[in-house]
Amino acid sequence: MTTATPRPAVLPHAFAAPIPTMRTARPDEAAALAALSRPFVRSGALRERPVSLYAAHAADFLVLQAPDGTLDGCVGLCVHPPGPGEGGERAGVVYNFCVAAHRQGSGAGAGLLRAVLATAHARSLDALFTATTGGAGLFLRHGFTPTTTHRAPRLWAESLDPRRGARVLVRTR
Repeated sequence: MTTATPRPAVLPHAFAAPIPTMRTARPDEAAALAALSRPFVRSGALRERPVSLYAAHAADFLVLQAPDGTLDGCVGLCVHPPGPGEGGERAGVVYNFCVAAHRQGSGAGAGLLRAVLATAHARSLDALFTATTGGAGLFLRHGFTPTTTHRAPRLWAESLDPRRGARVLVRTR
C-alpha cells in the first residue's frame, strides 16, 4: 500500500500577479489625479477641479496605485468641523471618487470606499456625506442612505450645483 504525500498546489503565474497598493496621494501626483478624473468630468459625474487643487489637497486623497505606478482610482475625504449652529457632529465629505475604466467591476471601487470608511472611523467622524449623479448603488451597499443638504456641512452643501441633479447621501456611525 502506498500513500501519497500532500504537496502545496502550484498556482499559475497569473495568480501571482502584483497587487495594487492603496495609499495617500502625494502633491506631485496632482496631474495624475486630474487625468484620472477627466473622463468623469467629461461625463458630468464629477466637477472639474484645477490641478492646483489636487496638489493643495493631496492629503485628502486615497489612491489605488497599479504595480506599474499608474493611478487606477482615487477618493477624497474632507473633514468639516461643525460650523456655528451646526451642533457638535464631526462630519466628512467623500468626493472625487473615481476608478479607471479598465478597473471598474473588479472591486477596486469597493476597496477604495472601504478604505475611506476606515479612515473616517479612525478620525472619529460622526457622519459622512457624499453627492452622486450616478445610481449610488455602491454607496447604498456600504450603509449610506439618502438625505437632504440641510443636515450636511453648510459650506459643502452650498457648493453643490443644483443643476447637476446630484443625490446627497449620508452614512452615520
